[in-house]
Amino acid sequence: MIELVIACFIGILIGTLTGMTPGIHVNTAGAILFASSTTLLTQVSPEFLCVLMVSMSIAHALIEFVPSMLLGVPQEGTATSILPGHRMVLQGRSKEVIRIVSVGGFGAIIVTVMMLPAFAIALPILHDLTKPFTWIILLFASLYLTYRLTANFRDFLWSLLLFVLSGILGWILFQTPISSGVTLMCAFSGLFGISTILFSLNDSSTIPHQNPFYYLNLDYIKFKSIFAGGITGAILGFLPGFGPAQGTVIAQAVSGTNDNNDDDTVNFLLATSGLNISDCLFSLIAIYIIGNPRSGIAVYMSYLISEMSINHLIIFIFTSLLAVSVSLVLCLKLGDSFSRLMGGIDYKKLSIGVILLQIMILYVFIFYYQAPVFYMTLALITSIAMGMLPHYIGIGKSHLMGILIIPAIVIYLQMFI
Repeated sequence: MIELVIACFIGILIGTLTGMTPGIHVNTAGAILFASSTTLLTQVSPEFLCVLMVSMSIAHALIEFVPSMLLGVPQEGTATSILPGHRMVLQGRSKEVIRIVSVGGFGAIIVTVMMLPAFAIALPILHDLTKPFTWIILLFASLYLTYRLTANFRDFLWSLLLFVLSGILGWILFQTPISSGVTLMCAFSGLFGISTILFSLNDSSTIPHQNPFYYLNLDYIKFKSIFAGGITGAILGFLPGFGPAQGTVIAQAVSGTNDNNDDDTVNFLLATSGLNISDCLFSLIAIYIIGNPRSGIAVYMSYLISEMSINHLIIFIFTSLLAVSVSLVLCLKLGDSFSRLMGGIDYKKLSIGVILLQIMILYVFIFYYQAPVFYMTLALITSIAMGMLPHYIGIGKSHLMGILIIPAIVIYLQMFI
């Protein structure tokens, strides 16, 4: 048992490093561990490696919000939360935004663990029933949210247009033989990262003094948002074709939150961070309940342990609880440290530095995976241009998640029609 606790803390350390490093996905670290498993298994047990991977993925999912919120560097699970998070940082509320995403992630894990018996009974049935109708669920959820989150018919048409255009961009990128990790990094950097920072520069924004005090009152509405994030994340762990991007659509509808309304920003961030962490846990638990790994880490674990037992499930749940508890403290400490540093930094220089860092990391991966440079540069420029439009039109950027939702709709439509 002691060795599993050690594995958990090693995983938390690795997840913290990958989460704090812009552009590094947790699946990359998982792939390295799995590739080294033949050698590692001579020294440790398969359970040791699996516990390490579980804690690593949980820690990464929570810690990655620190660079996303404070620097505007997106990952799939944090992309939609960048704009409201960035807005709060520019209001001097960086400590508050870090606590919001931390509480949202921690609370969602508690909700999903408490609801696990009910999920174990209901979700396998739901999984079988909804699989042929995945494209319909995604389509109607997207249309409903696009309508609900727009104030007038003009905004609705613009939102729908951006949703479709981003979906076309996603479909084109996914049709290439280029690694999806590189194409997604390119698209998310342009749509949500670089474009947001560029607009802030254009608006002559400055980093104000970051308020050392913060106020976070957990009332009924906020608990509802945390609960919505936990429930949605659990559902994502079982439904085919759903990830954090699609889950944001559902979580917003369930919690009644928005991403461009100041009154709802806190609730939106709670729900988004919650579903990201909850989805991470349930994508692993899905191995036991429906026998289907739903993430890269889960795939590696399914190879390491051929038959998942109830004992394994219990170990992984306790690992998740320990990992999210430790990661909560680390997220707060790292976020506060960044917050203090940002107060004395010139915003324009920081923004240009972050943009150059994102571009540099992107091109490192482009050359590593031998992707065509001209094509990826064109995709990046297109993504940046498309990501700038919502700022000038005055609508939410979550509609740009059509880049993942529309390809998923098309794929599942082709499978079942």
